[in-house]
Amino acid sequence: MSLLEASGITLTARLGEVTVDVLRDISFTLERGETLGLVGESGAGKSMIGRLCSQLLPPGFAVSAGTLLFEGEDLVRLGAHRRRALLGKRIAFVPQEPMTALNPVLSIASQFDEHLRRLGVGGRAARRRQAIELLSAVHLPEPGKLLAKYPHELSGGMCQRVLIAMAFAGDPALVVADEPTTALDVITQARIMALIKEMQALHRTAVVLITHDLRLAAHVCDRVLVMYAGDIVEQGEAKTLLVEPKHPYTRSLQRANPNLTGPRRRLPTLPDHMPGLAEFGRLPGCRFAPRCPVRAEACERSVPALVALTPDHHVRCVEACAAGTDEAAAETAPPAPLAAHGESEALVALESVSRRFTTRATWLGAPHVVDAVREVDLTVRPGEFVGIVGESGSGKTTVARMIAGLDHPTDGRLLVRGHESSARDEASRRERLETLQMVFQDPQSALNPRRTVLTLLTQAMEADRRRHRISERGARAAHLLREIGMAAESARRYPSQLSGGQRQRVNIGRALCVAPRLLVADEIVSGLDVSVQAQILNLLLRLREELSISLLLISHDLSVVRYVCSRVLVMQAGRVVESGSTDAVFEAPKHPYTRALLAAVPPDDPAMPWPPGVDEALPE
Repeated sequence: MSLLEASGITLTARLGEVTVDVLRDISFTLERGETLGLVGESGAGKSMIGRLCSQLLPPGFAVSAGTLLFEGEDLVRLGAHRRRALLGKRIAFVPQEPMTALNPVLSIASQFDEHLRRLGVGGRAARRRQAIELLSAVHLPEPGKLLAKYPHELSGGMCQRVLIAMAFAGDPALVVADEPTTALDVITQARIMALIKEMQALHRTAVVLITHDLRLAAHVCDRVLVMYAGDIVEQGEAKTLLVEPKHPYTRSLQRANPNLTGPRRRLPTLPDHMPGLAEFGRLPGCRFAPRCPVRAEACERSVPALVALTPDHHVRCVEACAAGTDEAAAETAPPAPLAAHGESEALVALESVSRRFTTRATWLGAPHVVDAVREVDLTVRPGEFVGIVGESGSGKTTVARMIAGLDHPTDGRLLVRGHESSARDEASRRERLETLQMVFQDPQSALNPRRTVLTLLTQAMEADRRRHRISERGARAAHLLREIGMAAESARRYPSQLSGGQRQRVNIGRALCVAPRLLVADEIVSGLDVSVQAQILNLLLRLREELSISLLLISHDLSVVRYVCSRVLVMQAGRVVESGSTDAVFEAPKHPYTRALLAAVPPDDPAMPWPPGVDEALPE
């Protein structure tokens, strides 16, 4: 008997007076020790399948047909008491947004203690010992000291590792991981994936991995379901789907991923956007048809059947589409030139900048000095795209915060357009506002939940009362929504009504509202699926061509940095350990830390082994 078996699941949601099918005819099996990947854009239904497996459906959603058997029990029809007994013990869940999943007013120790007490671990001392063991297993440094900290004192990647440690605390049979590596740097991502594989080998734990990264899924999953607007459009062996995708949507996802090796090429993008729930009822046939480059008349009349190409490979598509006739849709022209415009004055310059933090740690009884940034030199010129890469805690975000005026150097000089800048000086603040805008890593906390998308996108216009008219703001918001690939109807929504990827797009659009000369982007595409990521990256390249906009890109994704940046700085423990042109650094890295970063990236070829072992080529 399979550990998990879905058969003909249809999930409905009530939207006013209308009921729509959120998931249609979902069937799959998952064996013990197996990893099943769910791939697709934001809104495709991946997370809804994960919520269904972990019994965390939002209000108003209900299963109208089908069964979902877990160890022989139908999760759809379980009573509340039995459901609570399973969750956290036999079924564990790793949520997508670690910074908001942890309680901000409780220490990590308190949250671990509460979780382990629910799992039946007796005694506070025993729970603390187990918490330290679990945090060590996910390679968090000094776990005993970390327990005394609060979530806001940890990076996003560290919070994610805390949640993963909690998920495996009860030795579950099934772990549902919703984008578990989105906020992680490449080394930590490789460590987490290696850790999950170890756990599976030891405990035969099954994993449902929800991800937007088809390349990652090809390396860590046994089988993959490709989702679009609530339908399974393709399913099969993971490596086969990356190398030989048959559905035009899967091929679009595969080509939209930037590569770390080989020739640089312009990323093709899908037209329009993923339909929202309100549009589902108006799409009687294939829901991908409006965006499909090879759609046929038959696609719009009825839902195509899920056809078996081989016993292990199924496609929901008409024969002409599955034959691979849309290859001409791929754009192969190289991206725009990436060099800076001449020797013009730098927009931002850092000269031997250092930043030290002093904290009073109660367990030491004395102030504790942390060198977050040490003697960093950096310039960004008009039209130049510069990337900063490194692990979480390497100092990348601290550099960005100092440039944006949200922090100030302890030593060294920071110049904005040739003038020495101070975070506390009003004139410096005005010059920064005219020069740069910052996009923050976590859109959930960066967007005011009480504002509509229209007012969020045009928030910068409120400083100029002549441009504060709602008609002018509406026109500007409509333009920005088109630029970031969102539907016009999104202008009336609130952040809570958007997916994680949509919130990030709003976050980016808001920063672009006043056309800044420099965009400081902290993990600008880390929460986006690959198709929207390609839209945003191509948008940035176009803005550079048209407006000579500059970009300082902080990213964990080395493939993204290679695609858009002409120069890269590699940071480790607050220092720049290697810098130079992106191609030179990535093709022939000189520093062992840079080589370790590159080794941690999932290879373009799924036949190559990945992830490396936890202790193989991955520095502590």
